[in-house]
Amino acid sequence: MNDNEYKLQPNTLAVIALTNEYCGMIENCATYERDSFIAKLLKIIPRIYIAMNDVELDSGYSDYFIEPSLEETVYDQVRTLLSRLFGEEDVYLEVFMEDMKYSETPISAAISENLADMYQEFYNLLHSLKDATSVVQQQLVEQCKENFINYWGQTLCNVLRALNNAFYNSSTE
Repeated sequence: MNDNEYKLQPNTLAVIALTNEYCGMIENCATYERDSFIAKLLKIIPRIYIAMNDVELDSGYSDYFIEPSLEETVYDQVRTLLSRLFGEEDVYLEVFMEDMKYSETPISAAISENLADMYQEFYNLLHSLKDATSVVQQQLVEQCKENFINYWGQTLCNVLRALNNAFYNSSTE
């Protein structure tokens, strides 16, 4: 089957659409009220998890990679804007870190950093997908799933828990 006949898996298309929507939300976070932004995140993050979880890893080895393309200054700007939006609720206690096993003191994490880390992963994916053929796009999304399994999937789950707490147990109510 040549590339013109290759059709992306429906879950691959869902991942591309959802990560694009997520990046748009993050890029425009300064235009949102805190609660409406969290409400939108609470809707999209589980959908990203489900779509990514449903992507099948079946293309095997690939010569293509998700290229880092997000500049560090942009990452820092995004993280700073998110931190301002969440204010004092930005920091939360993290229980699913490897270091927690050996620590007598609580380990903290930041919602803003977790969301910015996911933004970086998705931005790089979308940038790599731009001019790629369908076959390569499938392979790149599968690489993103491998990164999900090995790295950012746990971050997604952790930040969802923190966002849920900030939204439903907020001191700003």
